[in-house]
Amino acid sequence: MATYAFRLLNVFAESTFSGNGLCVFEDARGMDDSTMQALTAQFNLSETTFILPSEHAHARVRIFTPGYEMPFAGHPTLGTAQVVRNLFKTGDDLKLEFKAGVVPVHADGDVWTFAAPHAGQPKTAACELSGADAAALLGLHEDDVLAAPVWIDTGAHQLLIALKSIDAVRRVRPDGTRLNSWPQSNLGRKTAYVFAFDPENPGKVISRYFFVKQGAVLEDPGTGSACANLGGWLIVNRHALPATFRVEQGEATGRPSLLHLSVSASGEIRVGGRVIELGHGVVTV
Repeated sequence: MATYAFRLLNVFAESTFSGNGLCVFEDARGMDDSTMQALTAQFNLSETTFILPSEHAHARVRIFTPGYEMPFAGHPTLGTAQVVRNLFKTGDDLKLEFKAGVVPVHADGDVWTFAAPHAGQPKTAACELSGADAAALLGLHEDDVLAAPVWIDTGAHQLLIALKSIDAVRRVRPDGTRLNSWPQSNLGRKTAYVFAFDPENPGKVISRYFFVKQGAVLEDPGTGSACANLGGWLIVNRHALPATFRVEQGEATGRPSLLHLSVSASGEIRVGGRVIELGHGVVTV
């Protein structure tokens, strides 16, 4: 039997019970893959991370969802960075090693920012869904869709669907009868990140992130990797750079999240948000 310490945090949180929940295991040495996967399923949060030694960064991090391992994800990066700073006294600038690469992270108090691990132009691919098909999948009208759905990867491969209005974002109701027609990412995930720019508040974006799990469509309260891919969307659509946005997500889940997105003139994408630690404990396996 072995005992492992963990911490519970909320990321992109502006209050105690907002943002996206995360469990971080402080020292995963001695754990095998099946144990990491089982612990992630036990906590049943969107992601759980496991800290390991690294030869290339301050720590190596493995990220698991309840169903599989991910090469990179946004809110696990920020929450884990705060734990690494506390454990190893790294200071406010540190690097974390993921399967997707080494990611620099910076803190200003409890507000953390990561640089997306993409290099150069974001990876993109056309989606087989037409605008009409995407609208039907989301329970919307074709006129609600601003641009053709597109796959973007700045660290995680996800489907982005731009909508014309924040009202359309709030009206999204994914059609559960169309799950078989939902396109899959290169990890086999069925997801969609929908967003719209707020014309009354320049620099503000309203977004939602959906994913299919066990035959149901669920919603994530705060998705840093998708926010980074929004930065990639700005680049490939030739948006004026540099650009900064306040991205609001999670309203419909009852866990509002605030994400800060910036894209430099050279195309560097940064995503940030506040991390709040709730508590800690140990498990014996």
